[in-house]
This record gives sequence, C-alpha cells and structure tokens, in this order.
Amino acid sequence: MRLIFRILSAFLLTIAVALVLLTFLPGQKLAELAGQQIEKQTGRQVVFGGDVRFSFWPTLGIQADNVAFANADWAGPEPMLTAGRLTIGVDAARLIRGDVRVTELTAIVPHLNLETRADGTGNWVFEPAEGAAGGAAAEGAGDAQASFAIEAISLSGASLRYAPHGQEPVEMDQLDLNLLWPEPTGTATVDLTLRPAGSPLRVQGEVGQFARFLGGEVASVGLTMTAAASKLRLDGRADLTGAFDGRVTGASEDTRALMTALGQAPVEIPRGLGQAVQVAADTTYTPDGKLALRDLSLTLDHNSLGGEADLTLGSAPIRVTAALRADVLDLSALDAPQPGAAGGGAAGAGAQGWSSDPIDASALGLLDGQIGLDVQGLKTSALTLGPSRLNLVIDRSRAVLSLLPVQAFGGSLQGELIANNRNGLSVAGRLSFADVKMQEALGQLAGYDKLTGEALGTLEFLGVGNSMDQIMRSLDGKGTLEIGKGFFTGFDLQSIMDPDGGNGGTTVFDGLTASFNIADGTLTNQDFLATLEALKAEGEGRVGIGAQDLDYTFTPTAFASETSAGVSVPVRISGSWFDPKIKPDLSKLVEPQLEDAEEKAKQAVKDKLSEELGVPVETEEDLNDALKRRVEEEAREQLLKFLGGN
Repeated sequence: MRLIFRILSAFLLTIAVALVLLTFLPGQKLAELAGQQIEKQTGRQVVFGGDVRFSFWPTLGIQADNVAFANADWAGPEPMLTAGRLTIGVDAARLIRGDVRVTELTAIVPHLNLETRADGTGNWVFEPAEGAAGGAAAEGAGDAQASFAIEAISLSGASLRYAPHGQEPVEMDQLDLNLLWPEPTGTATVDLTLRPAGSPLRVQGEVGQFARFLGGEVASVGLTMTAAASKLRLDGRADLTGAFDGRVTGASEDTRALMTALGQAPVEIPRGLGQAVQVAADTTYTPDGKLALRDLSLTLDHNSLGGEADLTLGSAPIRVTAALRADVLDLSALDAPQPGAAGGGAAGAGAQGWSSDPIDASALGLLDGQIGLDVQGLKTSALTLGPSRLNLVIDRSRAVLSLLPVQAFGGSLQGELIANNRNGLSVAGRLSFADVKMQEALGQLAGYDKLTGEALGTLEFLGVGNSMDQIMRSLDGKGTLEIGKGFFTGFDLQSIMDPDGGNGGTTVFDGLTASFNIADGTLTNQDFLATLEALKAEGEGRVGIGAQDLDYTFTPTAFASETSAGVSVPVRISGSWFDPKIKPDLSKLVEPQLEDAEEKAKQAVKDKLSEELGVPVETEEDLNDALKRRVEEEAREQLLKFLGGN
C-alpha cells in the first residue's frame, strides 16, 4: 500500500511541475514551438499575425489571432488557410518531452483556399520538410506522422474556394465543419454543413482510411446528405477528385424546395414528373462529369420507372442516354387545364379563340440525347394510351418523339411528333393510324362521341409560332381518312329524305372517305363521301382551324336510279364553331333528271316522290315547295341533334 501511495504522489508531483512549467511558458514561445513542429511535419510555414495566448480550458494549447497557413509551392502565394482566430490543442504528455502533437484545431471565420494540380494532387497533401524523419530510427517511421495527427477539426462560419485543375472554381460561404479523426491511419467522422443558397445542406458520415483519402487514394465512404425535406445516401468508394462507385438511395418530399436550397432557379414541376422523388441506383461517377446509373428504380410522385441511364453532367447542355420501362404512367396533370385559365378543351381552345399566351419551350435546350420508354399504358387529361414504345431524341433544342408504335383508341398509331425551338418554336407531325375507334378517339380528344366506326388514315402538319394561336393560324399539312361500316347517333340522314325510312335517330353508313389539305390554318375538303343503304352524302368546304369557324356543305342524295340522278338536298353549315348557322342551300338544289324517252318511268318517279314527300308532285313547283318544307322540318332538327344543339 505504501508503494502505491509513493507512485501516486510521484505522479501528482509530475503533473504539478508540468502545470507550473506550462503556466510560466510564454504563449508566443509555445506558438513558435507548435509552428516549428507543424512546419517540420508539413513543409508549410505558419504565421501568427496577432496576439497569442496560452489556454488551459476548454483546450490545453494556444489561441492565436490572424493566423495564416502557407500554401503549397505550386499553388501560388495565397495562403491555404487563414483564420481570424485559431485554437490549437496539444498533447500535454508529449509537450513535456519536447514534442508537440496537435490534437485539435478550431478556427473561427476561416477561409480555405483549396485547389488541385494536373496530376490530381491537392494543396492539402503535405510534404514533410527535410530532416523531419530524423527521429524515425528511434520511434519508427509512423511516429513522426502520428505526432501531427489532428484528432479533431472544427471550422465555424468558414468560406471556401475550391479550384479543380482545368475547371471553374467553386466558392461557398457560411460553411461549418466538425471532423473527428482519433486514429491517424483509421476512419474519420465528418459532419459538414453547407449553405449554397442560405438553407443548410448537411453531410454526415464516415470516410475509411482518411489519411489515404487525403493523399488522393480511393477510400470507403458512407455519407448521408440532408436538405429541405430531402435525403440522399451514398455507400461505396470515392476519392478527393469526386469519383464515386457504389449504391445511391434517396428521397425528396419537395423537389422545388430542394432545388432552391441548392441554389438553382425554382421550376414548377407538374405532378407526375417529380414534385416528390424516390431513387435508388448502382452509381458510377467520374470527375469529368459522367454519371452511369444501373439497376435504376425511380419514383416520380405516383409514377414508377426502372431501367438504366448515362448522363454527362459536365457538358452544356447535359447529355442523356437512357432506356426506361414502366407500367402505366399517369401524366394527367401535365396538360390539365389550370383553375381559372381561359379556354378549355383538349387542345386549349376556348370561346375567345386559341390562347395567345407565350409558350416557354426553353426546356428543350436543357439536355441532348436519347431516351427510350417502354410503357404498358399512359394517361393524360385528354387521352389514354395502351402498351406503347416511345423514343425521344433531343438535339440542340429540337425534339423528335417517335411512336414505335403506340396502342391508342383500340388501334395503333405510328410516326413522329417534332418540336423545334432553334429559331423560334415550330411543331410538326407525320402520323399514320389504323383500326382506330372513332367514338373513343373523338370522345377523348374533342369530347364528341356520336361517330362510331373503325378508321385508318394519315396526317401531316407543320405549325410555327410562339403561342397556340400563332401555331394554329399557321398550320400547313394534309391527310386522309377512311372508315368502314359505322353510324352517327343523334342524326338520321335517311329520315330527312324518307319519313318512313329512318333509323330512329341514327345514320348508318356502309363507308366514309375523305381527304384534306391544310394551308395557313384552314382545312379544305372536296371529296367527302358517305354511302348509305338508300342514299349517299357528299361534302365539301373549309374548316378554319386557326379562326375556329367553318363553311361546309353536306349534300345527301336520294331516289337515284338508272333513269334518275335522284333528289339532292344541300345543307350548309357556316359561322363560328361555337354557334354555327345551319340551313338548306336551295340554290344548289339538284332536281330529278328524268329520261324524256320514257314517259312511263317519269310518271313512276313522280308517283314515288308524291308518296315519299306526302304531297302530290305534278310540277317542278310542287317538288320545290315540298322539299323546302321537308328540309326546314327535318334537316335543321337532325343536324342540330348531331352537333349537340337543342
């Protein structure tokens, strides 16, 4: 027991003597000793430009004002580190032996000036001064390095300038760092807070073999980044150049807030395209900005996609090559009318015409590349597509969407849709379609479901302008349409010509064909033909796509035979799309042409007309009077029903 007390007394006496020595050791002298040791181990000079004070608490060491830590010889004259106040903690036991080991470095309002040279070496990689390893024989080569191990670093309110070789410098303010590195050859724990745009972006995690990492070698990393209701996790291997290979997982509840926190201009993202995001991928990133994503799982709001992608982030615009697949994508918010917006309908038309609001197509210039998409279905506010293969190619603000094919409206569509914003905005398309159910197609695209039948045809168009109104008024193109057996509901063409031969409010046709041309926003057609069991209907005229008006004449013909051209009753539809005028065009009335040589046949036709029209027909005046009454009574009623009027 006496021996234990003697040992304890000797230990306490040693501590007391050490405290006395430290108390009377001038702070400037201690700073010189620390500076000499730091320069010996790093090859860098430390300049103390202000007061130097000795401290016992909270850190055993010195506090110095206006401190500068020299840069590497190749990095220029500016110091690598300057600080308004620097606290250097030391190992007291080693200090008594004449050795200074820095155990803590705390800087207030420091400025870090970091850069790399062509071989990737950073100016934070130190080269000991000549003779620094002189003690290696006594303590081993690792002891000299271990004597300079910084066990903890704390930076508060720091500013940073980082200049990678050959790249634009990056500057940041209000940076906070806490680094714990208890073992010189072991793992470092990092807690870093950045404020690119005022809001905090926090990085927490571990870097294995931190000394090698600082020396430019690859090390294991496990980092979590949090900002603005968003979190990103990286697990893999990385180096100081930014190269990374590993697994990335992340989620953001508000991507708009995240972009703002990162200093990016806020973008209004439609629901379905990533107001909230979840992502997971095997990721490889190289310092030249190339990013490879494999086994990609991406959730954009309620839409989920998978596949792979390659991005070149260092180029402007960003280059993307991707192959993605999905079940049913719901993009109904993408083109849905906004509350309070003028106009309506699938195409944005309203009672006051097409929208004149400028179209912002600048997004076409954000990236170049090719994106393939294979989906089981796609929904928008205007239409629903079935299983489809799409390929999008963007090159210098020109996007081409290829339909390869797309299953839609019970049939299929193939072709291309083009948007070009290189010299002002233009849109174009080349489409062909087959087996398309017209009731479904017109119902989804135009809200009109009274035409039933399967169609095939073609459509080409080109429009130029920076608003929907300009584009619609500039449209040029052409197309064809062919429908097999089908019917119109709400419109009985036969009952106009034959009161006893109608179909209960439905026009049944055996076939319908038409072709059209579009010039300066006006569609013209000269060959509309619908064939029915007892009559035919022809049509010609124009439809003002840009002006939203029309002037079109339908001419149904009945009672045609080998000996008669039949009776035709033209009906003209003109005026605005929203309030058309419908009336018989008796100026073009075609009367029956009877063969003079066959008086018997002539009388038979008269008898038939008398029977069908319900009045005696003996002269042309009788025929005209009867037709006028029939047209006024039947044509207007049936056509108004067909067009949705009262």
